[in-house]
Amino acid sequence: MARKLRVQYEGAIYHVMNRGDRREPIFLDDRDRECFLETLEETCRKTSWQIHAYCLMPNHFHLVLETTRANLVPGMKWMLGTYTARFNRRHKFFGHLFSGRYKALVVDGSAEGYLRTVCDYVHLNPARAKMLREKGALHRHRWSSYPSYLLSPGKRPVWLRVDRLLGECGIQKDHAPGRKRFEARMEARRWEEDEEVWKKIRRGWYLGDKSFKKELLEELKEGTGSKGGGDAVRELEEARAERMVREELKRNGLASAQLSGLRKGDQRKIRIAKRLRKETTMSMKWIAQRLGMGTAGYLANLLSA
Repeated sequence: MARKLRVQYEGAIYHVMNRGDRREPIFLDDRDRECFLETLEETCRKTSWQIHAYCLMPNHFHLVLETTRANLVPGMKWMLGTYTARFNRRHKFFGHLFSGRYKALVVDGSAEGYLRTVCDYVHLNPARAKMLREKGALHRHRWSSYPSYLLSPGKRPVWLRVDRLLGECGIQKDHAPGRKRFEARMEARRWEEDEEVWKKIRRGWYLGDKSFKKELLEELKEGTGSKGGGDAVRELEEARAERMVREELKRNGLASAQLSGLRKGDQRKIRIAKRLRKETTMSMKWIAQRLGMGTAGYLANLLSA
């Protein structure tokens, strides 16, 4: 049976969750958690994602992310593959780390409280899992975006966007009194029973009203364009990478046809490859072939030198 299409469009908001293979841990220590967040930061640089909330649990993670381009699939592919490779290399493991396909619930981004609901779900995860003492403050769980919401803007990760969630909580200004209000709201929220709402997030494929569902079903039925089909998204990402190649060639006074005549390890090629690795989700194989730099493994060695 063919896999269902991912709904992808500019400005889409998703609740993404993935578990460890056979529900085994995906983090063995704090260095692994730091590595995951570093990989997430790199992914945001490449994809221009905006993260509204995250939470790292022992054997799974939650993200609430917004795509400014229709690029959920290539971004997730790069992030999960890169973290898996780093985890396996560090612990001398091999094989799959994550269990099957990640779940991506599409969230209605209109001002109807759906973003607030799904961010609450993510931030309250440690409390629901009884990882906190009964009187322990929610911010005691370090590996969540919630503690960062209580910090001043300069102390937060640059890729974490807080204004939309604060706005949906009626907090229009990101200042100390507003953050205190947010903290008080969340501490009260942890004791509220919301099982019916949580069930929709755990089991559903979208979170929104009937008109939002109808719009998504129409996009899935068409199965074409950047809103439904993966082929179009890949084409857009490749076109973006090609534009960067042209920019770098022009900067170096080179024509595309001249690339094949340059050594595989030419410093100009390496600079272009580094930019593509930093700013796009294109694979080592694609970059190596496009720039005439041999195999993906050879290119990886050049970039790590």
